[in-house]
Amino acid sequence: MGDAEYLLSIETSCDETSAAIVRRDRHVLSNIVATQFELHERFGGVVPEIASRAHLERILPVIDEAVRQAGISLTGVGVVAVATHPGLVGSLLVGLTAAKSLSLALDVPLVTVNHVAAHLYACRMAAGADIFPAIGFVVSGGHTHLFDCRSAVEMDLLGCTIDDAAGEAFDKVAQILGLEYPGGPQIERLARDGNSAAFSFARTFLHEPALRFSFSGLKTAVLYAARGTPGSRTPVPELTTSRIQDLAASFQAAAIDVLIGKCEQALKQTGRRTLCVGGGVAANGAFRSALEEMVSRLGVRLVLAPREFCTDNAAMMALGWEYYERGLLAAFDTDVIPGLMRS
Repeated sequence: MGDAEYLLSIETSCDETSAAIVRRDRHVLSNIVATQFELHERFGGVVPEIASRAHLERILPVIDEAVRQAGISLTGVGVVAVATHPGLVGSLLVGLTAAKSLSLALDVPLVTVNHVAAHLYACRMAAGADIFPAIGFVVSGGHTHLFDCRSAVEMDLLGCTIDDAAGEAFDKVAQILGLEYPGGPQIERLARDGNSAAFSFARTFLHEPALRFSFSGLKTAVLYAARGTPGSRTPVPELTTSRIQDLAASFQAAAIDVLIGKCEQALKQTGRRTLCVGGGVAANGAFRSALEEMVSRLGVRLVLAPREFCTDNAAMMALGWEYYERGLLAAFDTDVIPGLMRS
């Protein structure tokens, strides 16, 4: 399909404004990410209206910098890819509007990309070759989803969270413990010096055959351990640094046990011999180590997204090449599909 050499990809699904230039051989020439942590920190989470306004301010400078760093001219772009689902409606619309405008102005094809599938394509980028078919596992602030991936663009949802996503639970537990936003890195840092057996938190659905997750109860259990059970007259121990470390370690261990257990179930149920894992939580060192131990025990291949491609970024939108090469182009009346992926 066509002779395009350079793809411009755009990612604005949540709170990162990102643009990248990716060559057809999947070599990333530039990957610019403008984060919004400082804008949302005092709210303890992403505020959609603030996010979309920040995208509006940053989208053109980010695209300009991506082209400049790639060492090409804008007219050298042969295809434009953009994330259109899932995500925050206002944020997605900023990216799609920019992508449509560039596609029209440059007279080049437009392709639309599923943001969640792109997290798995970051694994393909790391491998440097095709990794499918595989079990795909996206673990992030908005998603905890297991897929049976027949190819980069064909996947069936095997199971997902029924409430909080894993990354969302990390952020909420960090907020309970008085830690900075985003909470995932803070939990991981404190957990290194904590006792993961100090608190016996439940592993919801771990021993059930259904491939589903729930982290809401785990989050509430941490809340009660940290601040006391409502109506109880039992004094709550002081939330010392040591206690916070133990709570962080015990929470992290419980969450990872469930994530690993469901990965193992998916591999056994489908018979797949490759597991690819992406998303923000995939940057967690303890989770990565547990994944490596699990696949070693099962004798299957593990492909992890590089840490720099775990959080939202435009380089993973190189998935757009797969659509372009299959002739799966987007029409100019295409729209965004907001919200979260649910089963």
